[in-house]
Amino acid sequence: MDKAPREALARRVLSLCATGESEVIVLDGDDGLTRFTQNAIHQNIAHRETSVRVRTLVDGRTGVAATNLLDEASLSSLVARAASMAELAPSDPLAGLLAGGASIAPPGAYVAATAQASPEMRAGLAAQIFGIAQRDGLWAAGYVKSSRSGITVANSRGLLASFDGTDSGLNVKQNGPDSTGFAEYYSNDIGKLDAKRAAETAAGKTQGSRAPEAVEPGEWTVVLEPAAFGELLSYITEHFSAQSYDEGSSFLCDGLGKTFAGENVTIVDDYAHPLAPSMPFDYEGTPKQRVPLLEHGVARGVVTDSYWAAKLDIPDTGHALPAPNSWGPQPVNVTVAPGCKSTAELIAETKRGILVSRFWYIRPVDLRQTIVTGMTRDGTFLIENGKIAHGVRNMRFNQSILTALNNVEFSSELARSGNYSYSIVLPAAKIQGFRFTSLTDF
Repeated sequence: MDKAPREALARRVLSLCATGESEVIVLDGDDGLTRFTQNAIHQNIAHRETSVRVRTLVDGRTGVAATNLLDEASLSSLVARAASMAELAPSDPLAGLLAGGASIAPPGAYVAATAQASPEMRAGLAAQIFGIAQRDGLWAAGYVKSSRSGITVANSRGLLASFDGTDSGLNVKQNGPDSTGFAEYYSNDIGKLDAKRAAETAAGKTQGSRAPEAVEPGEWTVVLEPAAFGELLSYITEHFSAQSYDEGSSFLCDGLGKTFAGENVTIVDDYAHPLAPSMPFDYEGTPKQRVPLLEHGVARGVVTDSYWAAKLDIPDTGHALPAPNSWGPQPVNVTVAPGCKSTAELIAETKRGILVSRFWYIRPVDLRQTIVTGMTRDGTFLIENGKIAHGVRNMRFNQSILTALNNVEFSSELARSGNYSYSIVLPAAKIQGFRFTSLTDF
């Protein structure tokens, strides 16, 4: 369902709304996921769905209902359910709808080849990975995915906003007898996924980390590849939500305008970044703003939706999630400004340190202090005198993310990293004094 029929459906549902003010969201998605293990595809998923959400407001009371049944009776029932819930909900004087405004999708957000990607195309990319694995006596596990999505937001104040986008990615783990290696690619354009290069990179890490040796836990200089740094950084993005800021769970509660990180640290929420172009408005139809979160280490702002903008008396930055939700507005297009040295130079300037390909099983220890724990995974190496010496056994860490951001140097190369729940554009990061607490058994 492209823009025209989505907008026609949104108008049709709005015409059925006779109580209070109403907002209609039409979502249409087509997702494909090809998963593999032991050098063979074991699961192929295809999910296609069109859904409609209605939010109705009556004197500050809100009701939300959704359906994927598009016949007239189901849509009428949908509207009635939203109105009924609004009548029974508690009143909140800050609840309301914004009319939104004009917004322009960034170039590259929609790529026809990605939208038309078939299971056979994804299988072809997987086959390239299998070929490298079999050549080197390894076995590969991971996935290749592609998706097309469309959204239309309309409301009773005259707003009508639509966006179509695509996305794709691959994730590969090469497995050997006593070592593993990881690589990933993400892009709106499936033609830019380099499966062979990813397979070669992952295989090289697996071969290079065979017979891993133990090193002593403690404070180390680490070089985190984008996948590892992105996994770490994903645990502070929620701190930049106006809800977290107001409710006291964010480190920003200590004060906007305060320095929290090194002068070289600039983090921005930018929906139009060329490596990850995204929808230019939020789920209320409000145009997204480019929001500096940390600028040269200084806290500059939080992201808002209409509710939190009204509550805190600050501008609406266009970061609403679908209602209802317990998270409040969120930055979902986070980017980190690069440095001026290549990753190779960062490694070459390290006398003794650890190169980390990837983290996993990260969990918060102290949310307000940004302390997390987790483990290395799929390619961990000792750096000696500026060169990769050998693989090391994985280690558990306990680390404040803010402390790390006060002792960090970034590479000049940007990459997009992520998984099922987040996407971040960022460089590799060299961090001093990273705290490893213990060895793992693998």
